[in-house]
Amino acid sequence: MSEQLQRPRRPFGRTELLVDPICIGTAELGFTQKSYGYTIDEERALATARAIFAGPFNFVDTAALYGDGESERRLGVALRELGGLPAGFVLSTKAGRNPQKDESLDADGVRRVVERSQRLLGLERLQMVFLHDPRFSTFEAVMAKGGPFEALAGLRAQGVIQHLGVAELDVPLLRRYVETGEFEAVITHNRYNLLTQEAEPVIAAAQARGMGVMNAAPYGSGILAKGPAAFPRFQYHQATPEILEKARRLEAVCQRHGVPLAAAALQFSLRDPRIHATDVGISRPERIQQTLALSAWPIPEALWAETGNLIA
Repeated sequence: MSEQLQRPRRPFGRTELLVDPICIGTAELGFTQKSYGYTIDEERALATARAIFAGPFNFVDTAALYGDGESERRLGVALRELGGLPAGFVLSTKAGRNPQKDESLDADGVRRVVERSQRLLGLERLQMVFLHDPRFSTFEAVMAKGGPFEALAGLRAQGVIQHLGVAELDVPLLRRYVETGEFEAVITHNRYNLLTQEAEPVIAAAQARGMGVMNAAPYGSGILAKGPAAFPRFQYHQATPEILEKARRLEAVCQRHGVPLAAAALQFSLRDPRIHATDVGISRPERIQQTLALSAWPIPEALWAETGNLIA
């Protein structure tokens, strides 16, 4: 706890939630053979969950979608062991359609998802819930009277949800939701990092409205963590020749300055004052301290000048 108290905290947009600049993402804790084709076993997943709540970062993010509830369930096991969410900790989850059960994105569906999240996590009140992947419906249907947004806003009015945000891959669609002014926070995912800044308009629009901004996947789904030779994939697909070349050039700059590519990728997001939290997914306990080390790695301004020329 003493290490946690030494970490900086900042308001998450206009909410009263105080969060660490690094949020631990837990999609990988839901990885099961059925849903992803490979498994993170229960022992390792629970060890990771316990390490998250004992670690230096006070912000953790999950979703009902991750492993069809497995990520939430495993976090819930650790929370029950602790007797609830540790003081000062912030937990966010996401509610949307459930493709494993072929449910459409509708009002009744998101209510059921939120109720299941409460049960799996063992929490009566959810501090932050993001409307997840609304592209599986239409903007008009989601925001219509009696639609999914109204259902989530109703849960917020009842006190089941404390704050409501939106998370979406499609940048123009995400900006449309941000510009409604109805949400308190936004998650950009894999769209703002050293290799692409396509989410820039969303971040600017969210900042103008005082929203909390979480930037997820600063490593571009792995290429900026492991390097383009070891992991030539970007945004969960084979990287294009252009992206590979850009990653190689960025890696070369980092090598000249003695800086791990992963450190530069993480701090690229952390140093943007408009971003309140950078979401870093982990799958094993030791990744927490590794992430802490990368976040503190000394990076000279000369490196940022060189990378700025590459990403401009």
